[in-house]
Amino acid sequence: MKTITLPNLPGHPHVAYNGPTLQIEQVTASSVAEAFGTPTYVYSRTAIEEAAQRYSQAAAASPVHVALRYAVKANSTLAVLQLLARLGWGFDIVSGGELKRVLAAGGDAAKVVFSGVGKTAEEMRLALDVGVECFNVESPSELAALDRVAQAAGKVARVALRVNPDVDAGTHPYISTGLKTNKFGISQDQATRLALQTAQMGHVKLVGIASHIGSQITTVEPYLDALDKVLDLVEDIERRGAKIEHIDLGGGLGIRYTDETPPTPQQWLQPLLARMVSRGFGHRTVMIEPGRSIVGNAGVLLTRTLFLKSTPAKHFAVVDAGMNDLIRPALYAAEQMVVPAERREGNALKYDLVGPVCESADWLARDRALVLEEGDLLAVLSSGAYGMVMASNYNSRGRPAEVMVEGASTTLIRPRETVEQLYASERLLP
Repeated sequence: MKTITLPNLPGHPHVAYNGPTLQIEQVTASSVAEAFGTPTYVYSRTAIEEAAQRYSQAAAASPVHVALRYAVKANSTLAVLQLLARLGWGFDIVSGGELKRVLAAGGDAAKVVFSGVGKTAEEMRLALDVGVECFNVESPSELAALDRVAQAAGKVARVALRVNPDVDAGTHPYISTGLKTNKFGISQDQATRLALQTAQMGHVKLVGIASHIGSQITTVEPYLDALDKVLDLVEDIERRGAKIEHIDLGGGLGIRYTDETPPTPQQWLQPLLARMVSRGFGHRTVMIEPGRSIVGNAGVLLTRTLFLKSTPAKHFAVVDAGMNDLIRPALYAAEQMVVPAERREGNALKYDLVGPVCESADWLARDRALVLEEGDLLAVLSSGAYGMVMASNYNSRGRPAEVMVEGASTTLIRPRETVEQLYASERLLP
């Protein structure tokens, strides 16, 4: 873990210190914790909207038509989806539940792409009924099932084949999706045959080719490698008589958690679209599906220090947020910056920040130099993506509250979950 000097909070333009006090926009972290308790997720509305606008501006400056589809799995809270729907964004979903969330937040079904390897017949019917834009199909079996469901519904499903370009994006293996050993997508060889088979099916229409190679990618080169393979495939398919309306480049652009230097949306898109133009594909619609880079650095997780504990080997800060609230460190060994809400003077100790969950994997950060006392409030930065959306009720713990900050105002967008809510639908035996 590299040392990061405070108060510089790289990648967090709306999270900063005003004197010794941490603020999200114009609201102090301490005032949020006092009003709503901890652990609590706090999002900057301005940060979300500015991140989305950077993509919109990059798309508007392009000679190629770019369709913006937010990846709902990054953060599916209704208020977040509502903000993006109001900005005119469409959505990339991976379940029927995410589709219902998008609709509840005011999203347009006609701008929804349905991805995912395991769509059920019920989910397919729901998506057909509301009129989604496209299904990203990931296997021959799924294509056959979708054709049957669409036939029974008296509809024609628009489909894109998600291909697996076998490109190593250099990310953690759990978030790599573009290798031939991953469960995602259709092999290049199989895709051509499957594309031609769609012409023989009565209730699916091939409209696109899609690719998604992973998440938290911080260089453009893997995208260019994947794009060349996708364009080779499109050329092959069209030589054989099929027509492709759009090319889906996926998402996965990374953010700065500690010392990463990912490209901006403009720096990411420009070379990809230039490659398309140079290869004669400038007249096609390009679809992109960013998620983490929209919301990741717009959110923090506030947590309170319960106890300080020292052993001959370690100093521990036991906090009230656990792996059920933020699983990224336990799942991916992910590193996120942790900063105090009120800076203290004194000699720092290196702490492991651990939670109350009964697992050794329950840690939020390791070996962080902090000046701490029991009761101190901490903020885990870069928690807007894959934070609350992956939270669970392990150990019968209610999920955190969520708050949206805009300027000097705060809005509770999801109350803290109570234990009574956790078992309200359960039944005792007679």
